[in-house]
Amino acid sequence: MHPQKIAILTDSCADLSPRLAEENHIFIVPLRILCADGEYLDGVNIRGGDIYARLRAGELPQTSLPAGEDIAKALRQIVAEGYDGVIAVMLSGGLSGTYNLVRVIAEECRGLLPVRVFDSASGSLGLGMTVLQLAEDIRNGMDWAELTERRAPQLIAGAHPFFSVDTLEYLQKGGRIGKVTATAGMLLQIKPILTFADDGQLTSVAKVRGRRQVVDKLVELTVKACGDHKRYNLAVANGGAPEEMALVREKLTAALPNYDHIWEGEIDGTLSVYIGDGVLGAAVQVLD
Repeated sequence: MHPQKIAILTDSCADLSPRLAEENHIFIVPLRILCADGEYLDGVNIRGGDIYARLRAGELPQTSLPAGEDIAKALRQIVAEGYDGVIAVMLSGGLSGTYNLVRVIAEECRGLLPVRVFDSASGSLGLGMTVLQLAEDIRNGMDWAELTERRAPQLIAGAHPFFSVDTLEYLQKGGRIGKVTATAGMLLQIKPILTFADDGQLTSVAKVRGRRQVVDKLVELTVKACGDHKRYNLAVANGGAPEEMALVREKLTAALPNYDHIWEGEIDGTLSVYIGDGVLGAAVQVLD
């Protein structure tokens, strides 16, 4: 028997505003951030701005998986609200153990309700777009089999997010640099543009000189990722750079005007620990 009333679960790295999450009935489990003065819940009692201030003061917070109890609590709430199936799309397994943890806890709920857990192999924009589009698909009556067998994998594969980071210092300190190398680029105002590799780790796809070229490069990469596709969603994001995000949005929608949706996000606390502020993001998700 396929579930009829389907819930969506994700984590705080989807960077959904409380309003977007609420309007789309998306359940969110927060990752934890361990700071000098105690433990915080990402997006609940700590946000990007708090992290930037701590980084500037020389503190290096640590990130941690959601508490198992918070995941179990979210699943219990979903049951209590009368849902009979859950699609969970989580932060890249290449960056975090969140996806595996949710999978383990979902197994324990098997008798309670069917849960399908997906590794987004992405974070922030790629993750947020996927859950927002799935929420729309559910509203439009797409059924469980179609959503879990075809749609979710298609959306995950079709999401192409790009981020410009102002400095690689925190990625290096946080040990999340993966395939990205911090070079003398810091001195030359070289701004790397990152995306998620196939294994879900961050990888550098381009380098530009100075902030002004960042916007154009983000747009160029997003347009290229869209290719000849005729149906797509777009998203833009920022961490401490709202004016520049508005410019990215303007140029991106001019270059790709036929989008189904365009969403805006603010980079959450967890990712901010690794990428600092002055972050811009742009993404396309192909739908055809």
